[in-house]
Amino acid sequence: MLDGSSNKGSIDLTADRATTALLVIDELGDAAGGPLEEVLLEPTLRTARLVEAAHEAGMPVIFANDAHIPGLDRELLLWGDHGIAGSPEAQVSPQIPVLPSDHIVQKRRYSAFFQTGLRLLLTELGVDTLILTGFDTNICVQHTAADAYFNNFNIVVVTDATGTFLVGTQAEGLAYMQRCYAAKLVTTDEACAFIEGAEAL
Repeated sequence: MLDGSSNKGSIDLTADRATTALLVIDELGDAAGGPLEEVLLEPTLRTARLVEAAHEAGMPVIFANDAHIPGLDRELLLWGDHGIAGSPEAQVSPQIPVLPSDHIVQKRRYSAFFQTGLRLLLTELGVDTLILTGFDTNICVQHTAADAYFNNFNIVVVTDATGTFLVGTQAEGLAYMQRCYAAKLVTTDEACAFIEGAEAL
């Protein structure tokens, strides 16, 4: 029978920059000036650093954005209207640079994989490792990490470029992804060093 001591909480990961993509999850709307600025702004600015580093390095950048259909999507029954397709709050945060070469994946559920083209896109890009940033750590990031794990991707979660404001705590969400999905937890500085080729993960 399994017990807590049987789980190492990690799998040895040797990430290859050539087969890694940066996946930004639901960093939408203006992170500055609103009631959640204290939670959202700093992680968003750190994600901007990661996106800029990925652009410079030629690493694929993928934005997974809520694009809900009002009056139809089940998620809206739980959380109310948010991330409505075509609205300003469903666009990438203005603090984050987006290039025409970046990829936008629209999603109607928590996971960036569920009923989207993300899996096919990653196959065509030759990606086997995902660096995850975004919100909410315990909902959309965690469900995306779960599907990434189920689809045999290596997972890296940037601890200070994610944030929690709806369910549980940041520490709980990060620990869960590390323990259950073999996610490697890194800081923005560590992820940037990897993207820039200065350090290994």
